[in-house]
Amino acid sequence: MKDSRRNFLKKFAATGVLIPLANTFTEAYPIKTDRKLRVALMGLGSYATNQLAPGIMKSQNCELVGIITGTPEKAVKWKEKYNLLDKNIYNYENYETISQNPDIDVVYVVLPNSMHAEYVMKTAKAGKNVITEKPMSVSVKEAKEMIAFCKNAGVKLGVGYRLHYEPFTNEVMRLAKDKDFGKIKFVETKFAWKNRDIKAWRMNNKWSGGGALMDVGIYCINASRYATGEEPISVTAQAVKTEPEIYRDIEETILWQLKFPSGAIASGMSSYATNAHELSVHYENGSLFMSPAYDYGPLKGYTSKGTMDIPIVHHQAYQMDGFADALLNNKPILTPGEEGLKDMIIIEAIKKAAETGKEIKIKY
Repeated sequence: MKDSRRNFLKKFAATGVLIPLANTFTEAYPIKTDRKLRVALMGLGSYATNQLAPGIMKSQNCELVGIITGTPEKAVKWKEKYNLLDKNIYNYENYETISQNPDIDVVYVVLPNSMHAEYVMKTAKAGKNVITEKPMSVSVKEAKEMIAFCKNAGVKLGVGYRLHYEPFTNEVMRLAKDKDFGKIKFVETKFAWKNRDIKAWRMNNKWSGGGALMDVGIYCINASRYATGEEPISVTAQAVKTEPEIYRDIEETILWQLKFPSGAIASGMSSYATNAHELSVHYENGSLFMSPAYDYGPLKGYTSKGTMDIPIVHHQAYQMDGFADALLNNKPILTPGEEGLKDMIIIEAIKKAAETGKEIKIKY
C-alpha cells in the first residue's frame, strides 16, 4: 500500500501538478430539520459504542434516546452516560413493546449479520423506521424479504453505507458523473485486515454469513459501483485460503473482476490474512488514488490534478443527519434497502464464480 501511494505521488510530483484541488463537491449535510430524529441503537458492541453513538451526539439533527441490549450492565452504563429514560431501554424479550413508544422514530440494528433480517422485520412490525448495518443480510433471499416486509409495514428501511454521506466519496461519485478525466477504464479496490481471532463472531459462518468478503469486501464492491456510476454485468473470481486451520468455515481471501456495461473493469480483493486499504480509478485522461479509502481515516486522496483538498468530517454524524433529512423531511433515503440488495446480489455472484471457476452473469 505504501509503495503504491509513493509511486503515485512521485509520478505526479514529477509533472509539477501536485497541488491542492479546489473543493468541487457540494456539502449536502447537515440540512436543518424542524425537530431531531430520535434514535434507538440495537446491539451495543464496539461499533455502536465507538462510532455510532458519538456520531449521533455530534450530529445536528439527531438524538440518542433509546437502546436495546441483552446485557444489563451495558444498560446501566449507557443510561448514565446518555441520560436515557427507563421507558426507552429494552432487551430482546420485551422489544416488541417498542410499538407502544411514540418517543422513538428509528431503530438502528447493529447486530451480527445473521440477525439483521430477524430484527429489521421485528422493528418494522412494531411500526418503526429501521436502519441496518451492512451487509444488510446474509443472502439475497433475506434482503428481498426485508425490503418487502418494510414496504408492507409502511416503514422506511435504510442501510448504513456511511461513505455515501461523506465528502471524499461524494467527489469520487462526482468524477464518475461529470467525467472531468473522461470515461472510466479501470478500477482497483482492496480492503483487508489481519483477523485471526477465532472466537470473534466474524469468524463464524453462522453469525457472519461469510468472511472477509462480507465484512470488508462489500466496501470494495460498493466502491466499484459508485466509482463507475454503473452496475456490473458479470464477474469472475478466485478464492484463496492459506490458513484453513484459522479460517475454517469462512473465506479468507477472495479476488474478483467485475465487467460493466461501458466496458470498464473493476478488480477487487478482500482478505483477513493481510492489510490493504486502497481505491484506484483510472480514467481516459487521468487517475485517482485514495488510501485510506474506506475506514474512518482520515481519508486521503490524490488525482492527476493534485491533492484532494476536501474537509474531514465525522462519517456517522453526516450519515445520521442524512437519515434525519430523509425521515423527517419525507424524502427518499439516500442508501435504502435496494442499495444493500444490489451488493448482496454481487456478493453471491462472486462466491459462485469463485466456486465454479466460471464467469457469472449478474442479474438484478
